[in-house]
Amino acid sequence: MVDKRDYYEVLGVERTATIEEIKKAYRKIAVKNHPDRNPGDDEAVERFKEASEAYDALSNQEKRARYDRYGHAGMGAGGAGGSQFHDIQDIFDAFGDFFGGGGRSRSRSRGPARGDHLQVRLTLDLLEAAKGCTKTVKVKRNSLCHTCDGSGAKPGTKPVTCEYCGGAGQVVQSQGFFRVQTTCPNCGGQGTVIEEKCQTCWGSGFESEHVELEVKIPAGVDTGMQLCLRGEGNPGRGGGPRGDLFVQIQVRDHPLFQREGTHLICRVPITFSQAALGTEIEIPVLDGKTKLNIPAGTQPNDTIRLQGRGIPDPQTGRVGDLHVELNIEVPKKLNAEQQQLLRELAEHDHVHVSAQRKTFWDHVKEFVNWDADEDAS
Repeated sequence: MVDKRDYYEVLGVERTATIEEIKKAYRKIAVKNHPDRNPGDDEAVERFKEASEAYDALSNQEKRARYDRYGHAGMGAGGAGGSQFHDIQDIFDAFGDFFGGGGRSRSRSRGPARGDHLQVRLTLDLLEAAKGCTKTVKVKRNSLCHTCDGSGAKPGTKPVTCEYCGGAGQVVQSQGFFRVQTTCPNCGGQGTVIEEKCQTCWGSGFESEHVELEVKIPAGVDTGMQLCLRGEGNPGRGGGPRGDLFVQIQVRDHPLFQREGTHLICRVPITFSQAALGTEIEIPVLDGKTKLNIPAGTQPNDTIRLQGRGIPDPQTGRVGDLHVELNIEVPKKLNAEQQQLLRELAEHDHVHVSAQRKTFWDHVKEFVNWDADEDAS
C-alpha cells in the first residue's frame, strides 16, 4: 500500500487552520498545477489530484474530524485513504467554482459520459468489523434498456442531430459586448434528440434493476469508512463506463466493548475480596473468553492491558489492545456472618463504621423490658 502524505502537509497549513485558510491554500496549489497550465506534466497532474483529495477531506467538517481521529484509514474507498476522484474531470465536477465555473468546458455530445455513482449503507456487528467478512448488499440501479440497447429510440430508428444547436450540445448567446456559451435547451447538451421514443424506457435509455452484490469487508473498518466497488454504479450515456458503488460502513454498538480507534475497553466488576486478595477470573474478549489475573491490592478503576486483543488497523494491520477496567462492587445486602466478618476487619483496621442495626424485636425488648423467649415459654 502506497504511503500517503498528511493532508495538512499537502496543503501546507496547520492542523488548526480555518476553512478559509484551507480554501486559500488549495486554490493556490490547484491554479499552479492545473493540467491546462502544465500540458504533458504528469507530476503536476498528480500534485493537482493530491491537493484536491486533501481539500475534499479538510473542507468538510465531518470528514475532517474523522481524518483527525483516524488518519487516512478513516477516509474514502477501502477504508484506507482512497480518493473519491478517479480522473481530472471528477475534480472539475466537484470543485468547478475554483476554476471559473467548471474548470474545462466539455460538451456531453463530444464523447461517452461516465454513469452516476451510487451509495448504500451496510451495518456490521463489531466482531464482523474487527475480523473482516463478506456481506451481500442489495442495490437498485439502472441498466441499459433491453429494447433499445440504451439509445432511447424506438427500435428501427435512431436519435437525430439537434437542429437548435447543430449537434454541438451548446449554444452561444450575445449579451451586449459579451458572448455567453450555455447548454442547449433543446437537447440538454446531448447534441441529438429522439423523435420516436422507445416504448419500454420512454426515451431514457435505462431500466431499473435490483441486484445483489458481494462486498469483501477488510478487517478493522469503522463507522464512517466507505468501500468502493468499481463499475457497479449506473451505466453511462453514449457507451460511457458505469459509475462506482460506495458502501458506507456503520458499526453497531456492542453491549460489552467500547471502541476507541483500534483499542477496546471492557468494564469488568469484581468483589472487594477479589480486589484485596487477588484472584483469577474469566473475562470476555471479542471472539470468546480468556483468563485474567487480578493482582492483590487492586484499586477501584485500575486498568489491565491485554496486548493485541483489540482491533486491527485497516491500513497497517497493527492490532490494538484490550483495556480491562476493574470496577469494585460494594454489596447492597449482607448476611449476619458477612457483617460480623467485616466488622472484625474494621476493628482490626481501627476504622469507624455504622452501628449494627437493631431488629424490630430488639427494640421491643428494650421498650417493654421483657424477654420474648421467656414470655413465650
